[in-house]
Amino acid sequence: MTETLRLGTATTRTQTKLLLLGSGELGKEVAIEAQRLGVYVVACDRYDNAPAMQVAHARYVFPMLDAARLREVIEAEKPDFVVPEIEAIATDTLVALEAAGVRVIPTARAARLTMNREGIRRLAAEELGLRTSEYRFAETEQEYRAALREVGLPAVVKPVMSSSGMGQSSLLANASEEQIATAWRYAQSGARGGGGRVIVEGFVDFDYEITLLTVRHAAGTSFCAPIGHRQVQGDYHESWQPQPMSAAAEAEAERMARAVTDALGGRGLFGVEFFVRGDQVWFSEVSPRPHDTGMVTMISQDLSEFALHVRAILGLPIPNIAQHGPSASHVVLGDGQSDAPVFHVDPAALTAPDTALRLFGKPEVRGHRRLGVGLARGATLEEARAKATAVARGVRVELS
Repeated sequence: MTETLRLGTATTRTQTKLLLLGSGELGKEVAIEAQRLGVYVVACDRYDNAPAMQVAHARYVFPMLDAARLREVIEAEKPDFVVPEIEAIATDTLVALEAAGVRVIPTARAARLTMNREGIRRLAAEELGLRTSEYRFAETEQEYRAALREVGLPAVVKPVMSSSGMGQSSLLANASEEQIATAWRYAQSGARGGGGRVIVEGFVDFDYEITLLTVRHAAGTSFCAPIGHRQVQGDYHESWQPQPMSAAAEAEAERMARAVTDALGGRGLFGVEFFVRGDQVWFSEVSPRPHDTGMVTMISQDLSEFALHVRAILGLPIPNIAQHGPSASHVVLGDGQSDAPVFHVDPAALTAPDTALRLFGKPEVRGHRRLGVGLARGATLEEARAKATAVARGVRVELS
């Protein structure tokens, strides 16, 4: 007889509790999927009324890098699962709490390694022997310039600790002295905590980039169809699924994704990024949580990346992942300052079949911010992308 899985009822003494560290648009979808299974959700973020807080049972507002407050909240709530949904977390505290019996998803070690590009790159390239771009790390501007000489131009410069493309620059083969100096300054200003170590990566002449959503669950490891994406200054603007690729390249990406996620361990969904040229594959990065490019799965699959994440966390089976054909996402962006964004939606694009719009409910905009996403399916990838783009561009963001 198969052993049953115990799930309590939210707001009662039997409740199963999930605590989110980070409550943005990805965390919101995780919260919704958890609540569909009767799980009590606690949402935490640095600002009030973050998207996941708007649907959670309880919330806490504090910076996730505040180790004392992080410990205090987790010890007070006593969650069954602590689920990091951002990178900027006091991960040493998570490691200590996990050693004391707290269940961190997928593991506290995974959260700590992937918070820092140096940790995950050394794991992938030096411990696991996966193919990556050539790279060097630098602490000072002098070391940075030496790293550029060793790696050569063209190159990509990133802070080892940042997200959403912050601080990232591409230097062309003919980059000027001023451009080289500017890339260093930008990496320092865009780093989490306001400066520090950078990674200098040799340029990979790739055909396309993919995200391979990889799910570690009770019965093993499953993969979603590869997701192609377009980035602007390191930040996702558009994604589509399935990305056409050779059988050899897809098999190699799955092999590498399995290797790195097995090394990180635990259960949950990972977003593993690769560069691809022909049959050749290079490991780029991994996030131990749902991935922004994976928002396309809200229309492309029967189980979205968020549903897969929650099922894996809870120990529920994932017998198959059905993909519904050519699908795409396109972000809705806001640029400016506002404490109450307004969205003027043109319904024309949504009259097309197999389209959807998600507005995240972010209560504030400070500069450039992702506020929603258009989704679509089509007979071809080109049609799906055009429909998703039309949905996103049919939203005018008013900031005042």
